[in-house]
Amino acid sequence: MATFDLLVLPGDGIGVEVTSAAQRVLDTVGRRFKHTFRSASAAVGGVSIDNPGAPPRAETTALARKADAVLFGAVGGPKWDDAPVRPEAAILGLRKALGLFANIRPVKIFPGMEEASPVKNDRVNGVDLIIIRELTGGLYYGKPKRRWTTKAGRQGVDAMRYSEREVDRIMRTAFELARTRSRRVTSVDKANVLEVSRMWREVANDVAKDYPDVTLEHQLVDSCAMLLVTRPASFDVLVMGNMFGDILSDEAAVITGSLGMLPSASLAGLPRSGGGRRRAVRGLYEPIHGTAPDIAGQSKANPLGAILSAAFMLQYSFGLAEEAHVVNAAVEGALAEGLRTADLAPAGARAVSTEQMTDAVAAGVEAA
Repeated sequence: MATFDLLVLPGDGIGVEVTSAAQRVLDTVGRRFKHTFRSASAAVGGVSIDNPGAPPRAETTALARKADAVLFGAVGGPKWDDAPVRPEAAILGLRKALGLFANIRPVKIFPGMEEASPVKNDRVNGVDLIIIRELTGGLYYGKPKRRWTTKAGRQGVDAMRYSEREVDRIMRTAFELARTRSRRVTSVDKANVLEVSRMWREVANDVAKDYPDVTLEHQLVDSCAMLLVTRPASFDVLVMGNMFGDILSDEAAVITGSLGMLPSASLAGLPRSGGGRRRAVRGLYEPIHGTAPDIAGQSKANPLGAILSAAFMLQYSFGLAEEAHVVNAAVEGALAEGLRTADLAPAGARAVSTEQMTDAVAAGVEAA
């Protein structure tokens, strides 16, 4: 029996629906295993732009620092394309403020889901890989970052910058995770063109010397993009910088048939062993899909990405490995029963609602 503090940031569009679904499953876990999940919530993203009374970002960040974990929905949408402050600044700011430098995104084909993939079945069978994306450096945070106008026209610059320390820590996260799997790491860069990638590759090779039991290979980002489609099952743990990870993780996600299926965890490194048990780490957990304003409020959203993100939370931030396994098994069970939300259902087949899929997963947790 334990008590955990959770900050919920639903955000915009279907973020509200999927975070609510994840909370329902967490409540079921609480009843089943006698835990208490105390939650607070705050407005972020477009909804906070629309609401002048919403807490400022500094206040939301303070709430996140006090919580054991953060459950994030999704932010943004066409409505705020011309807003003076981008809704996405909320998530970027939280990652930086909390020091969440490692984003972990699993890409797995659940049994029976092969037909949902746009990639040929013989290529997706057995896909079970993890992309580790560096989150707080690189192109998205480098300076200079500005736009200006000259007589020659409009110009802009964004700097891709990494330090040895930043590369070292994300590499060690990848190698540590690989030790719990098949001990293979693929480092993705653009070392044939970019100086920052050449430094990245050098540091990767240095870190590899401390992990002689793990095999390291290097892939250029463009060839990796091709291989993720032609032979995705050949990868295990992939590690890459911020921009490359942003792009390739979405490409890899489509292999599963829907962005709505996939969770993510943003962490300040992996939990480490100590005192005979795994020490939990603060993290931010979110499905990787967007706000999908075209279906928001219609109960068509796939809640599984958010629910699986909550399972990550149980594992990494709460140290509840058994409970995380039960949630993952309940998701697999719901899919094995043939339940499909609209994004997964074949043409002409019946699709279940967000609530019905959540009910099925919660029932699986209750029955475990």
